[in-house]
Amino acid sequence: MDFRLSDDQRALREGMRELLAARFPRERHRAAVDAEEPGTGVDRALWRELGHAGLFALRLPEEAGGVGLGPAEAVLVFEEAGRAQLTGPLVATHLAAGLVPGAAEGAAVVTALDRPGAVEHLAAADAVLLLDGPAPRMLETSGGRGPRRLAARSIRSVDPTTPLHLVQRLPAPQETKSVAGAGCTAGLRQVAMLLTAAQQLGSAARTLEMAVSYAKSRTQFGRPIGAFQAVQHLCAQMLVRTELARTSVYAASFLMTLRDISEAKLLADEAAVRNARDCLQLHGGMGFTWDGDVHPHLKRAWLRVEQWQPRAEAEEELAAALLVRPENCSMEIANHPNGAA
Repeated sequence: MDFRLSDDQRALREGMRELLAARFPRERHRAAVDAEEPGTGVDRALWRELGHAGLFALRLPEEAGGVGLGPAEAVLVFEEAGRAQLTGPLVATHLAAGLVPGAAEGAAVVTALDRPGAVEHLAAADAVLLLDGPAPRMLETSGGRGPRRLAARSIRSVDPTTPLHLVQRLPAPQETKSVAGAGCTAGLRQVAMLLTAAQQLGSAARTLEMAVSYAKSRTQFGRPIGAFQAVQHLCAQMLVRTELARTSVYAASFLMTLRDISEAKLLADEAAVRNARDCLQLHGGMGFTWDGDVHPHLKRAWLRVEQWQPRAEAEEELAAALLVRPENCSMEIANHPNGAA
């Protein structure tokens, strides 16, 4: 099997990067980060543009009005979204395309929950996709009724561009609507995990770029700091993490098994968090200031680690897979980046 990107896939990735550079430049993201009062985090005009560009309907069949592409292409698009730190419940609205009216076109903002806990952008959402049972269901929350309908309370978010509410109890089935033609929730959750991992991959790649650029331009003792071996090693480790995560995420988009997606999520989470922390370290005092562009990546990465499949659950999934097939344990150990399971 050839895992190299096709010309169409490269064009799709480059087109999304150009779109986000034009419609969601650094200045727009910084305005949201620097706002004194946290907003909803969702720009409705931009949301409609993303819908028009096909971001939400990417995997929706053509006969249903979608683009008709697969998970591999969706991963490339969401990787670019993570790289640009695009705000809003992107994954949830993507899952809702074809299920919630207006989601595919970007006319509706949809957030999602698969268990009680923190939910993002609830106050701005038109609907909540509930994936806590065998079949998906929907709760309409338009008009700012989301927190009231879910009995949710606002909680402080580490990421100022991602407002959070805490939901302690999901609504009963009779309080919600069933979603026709949605299939099983397990498949939707796997797609959500994969696309969240893709966003983490994009963030890891971007902080690597930022670290290398800073190492080339920042001078100390009359030399660029990139000339020092310790800095070179730091950047090299960031590159290794990023490429391991990339390989895993791309492979999972072809295989689409829970085990492979769990592995991809673990590696992408580690790459996003550790790369952001190393990039912060490399920038020194400048990296810790509010004016720096590094800390938003770290904060968003922390949030995504807990979304859809927290680290402990992913580790349990991989451990269970090894127990089911013990004859493959030695191979798994040999292929582990640290040489141990």
